[in-house]
Amino acid sequence: MNSGIINVYKEAGYTSFDVVARLRGILKIKKIGHTGTLDPDATGVLPVCVGKATKLCDMLTDKDKVYECVMQLGIETDTYDMSGRILNRKSVDVTEEQVKNALDSFVGDIMQVPPMYSALKVNGKKLYELARAGKEVERKPRPVKVFSIDVISMELPLVTIRVHCGKGTYIRSICHDVGQLLGCGCAMKSLVRTKVSMFDISDAHTLDEIERIVKAGNIDGIMMPIDHAFEGMGTVFVVPTEDAIKHAINGAPIPDTHVFAEAVSAFEEDNKYRIYLPDNRFLGVYNYKDSIFTLEKFFLEGTE
Repeated sequence: MNSGIINVYKEAGYTSFDVVARLRGILKIKKIGHTGTLDPDATGVLPVCVGKATKLCDMLTDKDKVYECVMQLGIETDTYDMSGRILNRKSVDVTEEQVKNALDSFVGDIMQVPPMYSALKVNGKKLYELARAGKEVERKPRPVKVFSIDVISMELPLVTIRVHCGKGTYIRSICHDVGQLLGCGCAMKSLVRTKVSMFDISDAHTLDEIERIVKAGNIDGIMMPIDHAFEGMGTVFVVPTEDAIKHAINGAPIPDTHVFAEAVSAFEEDNKYRIYLPDNRFLGVYNYKDSIFTLEKFFLEGTE
């Protein structure tokens, strides 16, 4: 299998780019991309797209994520985590109920200020580059969505939480902001990403494991086919005629008279569908409107 998605377990010390670089060496494939940055000290799920699956990188980056985080109350740092320079130490004179109430206030649609030590850009410069140069710039609050924050354990000053959130959410900022709300400060002690969309930590593989699997010739066992990323969509097949197949392979719009779908009783307007050739090869994702399927993402192997 030349294209697909590998659920990588990113170990501490690696940047997301490090993971991609090493995978290029292991797989002997240049066209590889990751689906969302994890800090070097963080561990956990990092889906990596290979070959034509790199077209999915943006889509997977936008998916919901789940993290487990250990917060340390009583400390403030310039990076919002324990890797940074300690700015302040305070006594932790708060109750467990106050901590839970503070965490609850960050659930929902919230406005969040990103950390200075982040890869976001201001005027073409990454924030962490400015921070390392001793500069601090104003960061505008950004809308993010936090679906839930659950307390796993609490032994003050340490609090372990599980956060289910949407794209662009900084867990470090949640820790920092909780500390500000409680008045005692807080920094992130550790972070594990346990889930990205359908990719779970229980199925993730370290780079060393992947290298052994590839050497044994079993890469297909851990590379998820591209079409599995669209399992929620209806499945449609091109009719087995030369004209219909030729148009489909060229990426042309497909009239609904040129397809059939056993499990779909009627095509819905402005809905997306997975379309396959009669021999079960995955063509791509199409949008249906006015009796026509229009190509959105093309994945057929052997084409550009």
